[in-house]
Amino acid sequence: MNKLILSGVARSFGDIQAVRDVSFELPAGSTLGLLGPNGAGKTTTMRMILGILVPDRGTLTWNGEPIDLSVRRRFGYLPEERGLYAKMRVRDQIAYFGRLHGVHRPDDRTRADAWIELLGLRPYADRKCGELSKGNQQKVQIASAALHQPELLVLDEPFSGLDPVNAEILLDALRTLRTAGTTLIISSHQMWQVEELCERFCIIASGTVKAAGTLPELRAQWPTRVIEVEPATDALRAVFARDPLARALYTNGRATLAYEVPADTDAASLLRDLVAAGDVTRFERVEPRLNDIYLRAVGPAA
Repeated sequence: MNKLILSGVARSFGDIQAVRDVSFELPAGSTLGLLGPNGAGKTTTMRMILGILVPDRGTLTWNGEPIDLSVRRRFGYLPEERGLYAKMRVRDQIAYFGRLHGVHRPDDRTRADAWIELLGLRPYADRKCGELSKGNQQKVQIASAALHQPELLVLDEPFSGLDPVNAEILLDALRTLRTAGTTLIISSHQMWQVEELCERFCIIASGTVKAAGTLPELRAQWPTRVIEVEPATDALRAVFARDPLARALYTNGRATLAYEVPADTDAASLLRDLVAAGDVTRFERVEPRLNDIYLRAVGPAA
């Protein structure tokens, strides 16, 4: 299967070791959430994937090929920093970046118009980019990065500056790219959007991979689960008190009890004990969220 492979990649800048040891594989056509705190090495890793930076050691390949200039031309990149020409009009700007990646006239403007429509930029198509809000400038950059239909599209904080409505518009656009077979790497601190869109995740801290895999794989490594029970009665609380490994988390008024228990706890047996002790109107075993997994992986110091 075609894929992106990073193996033992490292990169330093003088005495600063930005990336120490990063390895992961990403099948073509899938979507990866690249997560980590500020200074974790995410941007450096993305720039090595794009061939902008050369690793000090380790290898990066795309479909079995080293990532050189010819491979790089088949990629797209949305940097975190905006890089638009303020005096150039929106349609002209998007088409121009397409031509830089080999899209010829008149196809460049046809594709630009399609992205303008997809991202809701029609009212701004003939306006100068410098006159646009930050959110609309971000959408112009996204269209510019994707116009040439890249095999791999790397997006660094793509939701920056977008309100909830425009963030949903972008999510729809990225879903369209994913359906068309584009491989996506998305770095963002917006956890719910990354969790909704991505199939795979790689969490980096201090330049190394702390956790990687699909959400079910990451959850399988999580040592505990949260059990929520209603109502919050003393009789039901007493059932949890009999288990020395159960830890009370919170009580939502008189409604909900929440306890943290080991992941291998027999939920069916626990439910039987609770029902025997009193009326149970709700029993739920809550899986850890991506945000929970992230915080545990990077540690409190991050």
